[in-house]
Amino acid sequence: MTKTIWQQGELIEVAIADLSDTGDGVGRFDQRVVFVPDTVPGDRAIVRLVHVKPKYAHGRLQQLLQSSPHRLRPSCIVADKCGGCQWQHISYEYQLTAKQNQVIQALERIGGFVAPPVNPVLTAISPLGYRNKATYPLGISTTGQVQAGYYQKGSHQLINLNQCPVQDPRLNPLLAEVKQDIQKRDWSIYDEQHHQGILRHLSLRIGRRTGEMLLTLIVKDWNLPKVENQAQEWLQRYPQLVGVSLNRNSDRTNAIFGSETRCLAGVPYLREKFAGLEFQVRPDTFFQVCTETAEALLQVIQSELNLQGHELLVDAYCGIGTLTLPLAKQVRQATGLELQPQAVEQAILNAQHNGINNVKFQAGAVEKLLPKMGTIPDVVLLDPPRKGCDRAVIESLMQSKPPRIVYVSCKVATLARDLKLLCQDGLYTITCIQPADFFPQTAHVEVAAFLVLSQLGKGHESFQKTEISNL
Repeated sequence: MTKTIWQQGELIEVAIADLSDTGDGVGRFDQRVVFVPDTVPGDRAIVRLVHVKPKYAHGRLQQLLQSSPHRLRPSCIVADKCGGCQWQHISYEYQLTAKQNQVIQALERIGGFVAPPVNPVLTAISPLGYRNKATYPLGISTTGQVQAGYYQKGSHQLINLNQCPVQDPRLNPLLAEVKQDIQKRDWSIYDEQHHQGILRHLSLRIGRRTGEMLLTLIVKDWNLPKVENQAQEWLQRYPQLVGVSLNRNSDRTNAIFGSETRCLAGVPYLREKFAGLEFQVRPDTFFQVCTETAEALLQVIQSELNLQGHELLVDAYCGIGTLTLPLAKQVRQATGLELQPQAVEQAILNAQHNGINNVKFQAGAVEKLLPKMGTIPDVVLLDPPRKGCDRAVIESLMQSKPPRIVYVSCKVATLARDLKLLCQDGLYTITCIQPADFFPQTAHVEVAAFLVLSQLGKGHESFQKTEISNL
């Protein structure tokens, strides 16, 4: 059977049957795949082809002929334009089903696992108003008004927002009003095309349990006239605002934060309560955006590990100690490894603040530090960035063979890739896969995989129950 030639701009009728890992609806036409944003499995639609390849195409929803039973009206009036969310038009129950399927499919297709033991997704307390941090690009409208928002899907066209339904609602007044203050100050807005102007992003952060807020302006250089005066005004206006900072990013880059942060008024951190501990969280360090679901996932980790108090634990990619410190209270000794020195400094302070003395933190690349450990830990916790673990980290684990590994991932494709290596030749066995919804209204899913060393891999006679002293 000869396939028809697809043409860009052509209108076709498509039945949507699945969701991609980027959040687009997936259908088939003429035996080829079509990806269509803003659609839901169960939709039947007229789609305009906008990007055509020999085996697949990307389309734009033109007309909805039949609505999916999982479709609903978005909470945000610009949900069809803003790139901050992909799934506000999908019922939350189906979002959870889709994320569980996404995990299963990646483990089967990429990892080669048969019937992986994937639990139902841990749900967020609320699918809206959950984000404890939001960072908005700044721009100028055609009429000269300061704008803040997210870029339109697939473009660098800024969609101006005065409120956002997925961020903590206590941040909304700041989003609307700080733009007006920037306008009055006549501060120049960064133009990424010409690398001119000063103000690049507005970042807002809140402690969900404490209500303390941080406001940070990301700038190309420090030259903002009377910014200290404005910072003091903001502190007086917003009682929950505890600190105002500047972060400098002078590079031509898509990265938001630079390496230098200065506190202009108040304190350079907010306090947050997590897992019974109090953490200091700075503007530019990583902390999970959905506090409550992160805590629920930690509880699953604690339950699955069933720590007895004698274990040695290594937390690779530990950040500011968010998982290290609660787990340290349940083991004999814990060690955190982290690339960013600033995060390690915070982790040490957080340990001291909470009176936790059986933990050490080391700054450096995990792939360099992990092979140097003179003792095999009982548990290794991995929580790498989206790109997954460096191959040297996986090889080090395959050589040292710690009895248990917990791999926490924010990208299931790289998780599946790394698990395939760890489980090859029966070295490790997956006992449980626990997805968690850290990012409602988006296609992103957090996953914790639990591995135990199998009988085939227990050849580590050098294992000793001694302190991890080589770090």
